[in-house]
Formats: sequence, C-alpha cells, structure tokens
Amino acid sequence: MFKTTIHRRGIQAYFGQLDDQLFLNWEGIAAFKAVDAQVLTINPYTKDPNLLSLFTVSEAIGLILFQKGHFLLHASSVQVGEEAWVFMGNPGAGKSSTAAAFIKAGCRMLSDDLTAIDFDSSGSPYIIPAYPQLKIWENTVNGLAYAKSSLVPVSEGVNKFSFQPKDNFSHEPIRLGQVFFIHKAKNRPILRSLVPSDIPVKMLRNFPLPIQLVKNEHLKQHFLQSFKCASSAKIWDKRRPDGFENLQKWVAESLEKHSFGKNG
Repeated sequence: MFKTTIHRRGIQAYFGQLDDQLFLNWEGIAAFKAVDAQVLTINPYTKDPNLLSLFTVSEAIGLILFQKGHFLLHASSVQVGEEAWVFMGNPGAGKSSTAAAFIKAGCRMLSDDLTAIDFDSSGSPYIIPAYPQLKIWENTVNGLAYAKSSLVPVSEGVNKFSFQPKDNFSHEPIRLGQVFFIHKAKNRPILRSLVPSDIPVKMLRNFPLPIQLVKNEHLKQHFLQSFKCASSAKIWDKRRPDGFENLQKWVAESLEKHSFGKNG
C-alpha cells in the first residue's frame, strides 16, 4: 500500500493495486476493494454508518467508475436547462458553494465531490448523475439562507451539512455544457476562456483518485477524454465572486444569460 495525496476528514488514504483489483484504506474507517468494475468490498473499522457512507460514496465508488472507463473529476455539477455545468478547483476554492448557489436558484443537483463523465458514440460527453447528496459548510448554509431544518449534519463534530434532494433527482445522463475552474486569485481575470492545450493538465490536477492510476494507457485515455470534453463544452477559468451576495448575483446573471441565449 502506498500513501496518497487524498485526505478525508483529515485521514490520509493508502492505495494498492493487484491485477484487476484496486484497494483504498483509511485508518480507523474502512478498507475498500474494487474488483473488475463489478464488486466493491468494504471491510469496516468503525460501526458509524454515517462515516462509512461518507467514505463509500466518494473515492471508493470512484474505483469502480474508473474501472468502467469513465472520465472522473473532483468536482460538483448541476443541471442548467438541458445541459450540465461542472465546478472544480483547489480545496476551499468554493466549488460546492457555487453548486449550492445554483441549486438554491432552482437548478437540479447532479453530483458532489466526485463527477463521472461518459461519452456517446459520437464522443459527446455526458454527466452521469451521482448520489443525491451535496455537502456544504455551515457558512455556506447561512450565506445562501438554506433552511437547516431541511439539512442533515454530515457527521458529529464536522461543521458541514448534507442537502439531499431525493424527490428532485434524476438518474438520466445530462450532456456536458460548461466547465468552470473556480479560484480566488485576485491577479487572474474574473472569467477567461481556456485554450484546448491548457485543459488536459488542469483536469488531471482535478483527478479525484490516487494519481498512480493515471499512467501509461490510462494517462493517454485521460488526455483524450479531456479533449473530447473541450471540443463539446465551454471551459472557463472563473474567479469566485467575493461574498455570497455577489455569488448569487453571478448565478442569477449566468442563468438569465443562458436562458436568453437559448431563446434568442
């Protein structure tokens, strides 16, 4: 088993690989084994079902999705009209808060933290809806005026809540429309369209599983899938608006512009 750069709740993940088996281990939580894109085995070290769920629906499920050949991103996504918008960025950049703002404005949730993309016969990318749960920090809950009565604490001692839109969650794939690399850097433009040559490296930096998986043929596949996304969707470098009021303003303007563009 090898150390990874993956941390969840401050616990570092260890990774191993043997033939068609992939392994992830979180000390004190669980060990996971994915076999041939078919079976995920869980060896729990805790009896807390909420913690097991938290770790299972993230990177552990990602192992199976990787074995199936899906293009994976550490990102959140929502449905805007008939297309999917994806938000990714470094930890703390605000991808979940951005997704939460779009959902509060009426958009449908597609994925949180782990986003899987598949491609049709023509190479067009489609978001595969994930698990109906969006994890948001308490300051985002307050800043976007989410009703706490409709939320569930993620786990005791963690200042995060879970929004679970089970009644408004579709499992139908949605075509990828736009991708935003969210950042907070004041010395970068508010919004900049990325050139195709920038996109594969940026997406590789947002690969959600152990980087040891992306080598040789898998690295070539990752770059090819990145270019397929870039050829079908608009890819942006986006500075996150300061404060929740400005975030909501940008969301409203984006939705209005998108709606006008579709109707105009």
